[in-house]
Amino acid sequence: MRKFLVLCFMLLMGVLVLAACGDAESDGEATSDGEESGTGKHAIIFKSTGNPFGEKLMEGFENAIEEAGGEAILRAPDSPTVEGQVQIIEELITQQVDSIVISGNDEDALEPVLTKALEQGIKVVSTDSAVNENSRMVHVNQADPEGVGRVQIEAVAEMIDYEGQFAILSATSQATNQNLWIEWMQKELEDSEYSDMELVEIAYGDDLRDKSVAETEALLKSYPDLKAIIAPTTVGIAAASKVITDNDLQGEVVVTGLGLPSEMAEYIHNGVSPWMYLWNPIDLGYLAGHTAHALVSGEIDGEPGDAFDAGELGSFEVVKTDDGIEVLLGEPFKFDQDNIDEWKDVY
Repeated sequence: MRKFLVLCFMLLMGVLVLAACGDAESDGEATSDGEESGTGKHAIIFKSTGNPFGEKLMEGFENAIEEAGGEAILRAPDSPTVEGQVQIIEELITQQVDSIVISGNDEDALEPVLTKALEQGIKVVSTDSAVNENSRMVHVNQADPEGVGRVQIEAVAEMIDYEGQFAILSATSQATNQNLWIEWMQKELEDSEYSDMELVEIAYGDDLRDKSVAETEALLKSYPDLKAIIAPTTVGIAAASKVITDNDLQGEVVVTGLGLPSEMAEYIHNGVSPWMYLWNPIDLGYLAGHTAHALVSGEIDGEPGDAFDAGELGSFEVVKTDDGIEVLLGEPFKFDQDNIDEWKDVY
């Protein structure tokens, strides 16, 4: 009888310990790999490999996740396709990551697989190129899209004295950020002060250097009176500037848009690109990483008004914009001959 009572007592204590462990896990906001908040597996997926902007974006993301004590997983398909990103997302779902940050190759086509991730408890954040609102919880935006679009038209207008033909060299035709900026460029062009300017074509280099070079060469051949190219993509602006330089067209065709200082310093100094804009991709990735961590840890729910700490960048707030639930990094920064040398060795 004594042995029986001892056995019952031991079984009862085991049940109580298991119950206590379950409560502790629940209260500690455990991640999918069993570790408490502040850790976990966080993945970022860029559009494709070999993109300098994407490499810096992922560097910032990795810094944020390691700062938070988690594991950073950096992925990208070989080419900027939806199919490549879908395959990666499926693999990450199988790995039971805690969060996925994605720069989408298409706004809507990724919805089925990202919805699947959300249904399995994975926090999904988009950055750089947004996916639709059903596919993510929060979008971490570089800046207000209206301001990004309008400032590029204002820049090119000043460069060509508000007169003449110009073209846009974009990334892919499905890139949501590019398309939104171009929409705002076109709205800005409706102002009467641009009545003597003509947008002759929107070309797509697919964020591939060789294709962007070929598209630039085609624009120059098709429009011999072309005076400017706007390239709201770091790959496109560098490719277009090189073509203009190689063809000794400095002073005849100008280039502006969004570029990396390290790649554009030469062309700013030789006058092909009098000035251009960008934000710090390292900061953008860093902010996206901290946003993902804040969602996983329960610091925020992804609702307007939620505030969280983003490490060395300070405090940020989740806001509701015309494009959905977002966190905004800041305004685009102007790079010209006065400051390009300060930044070219940074990124």
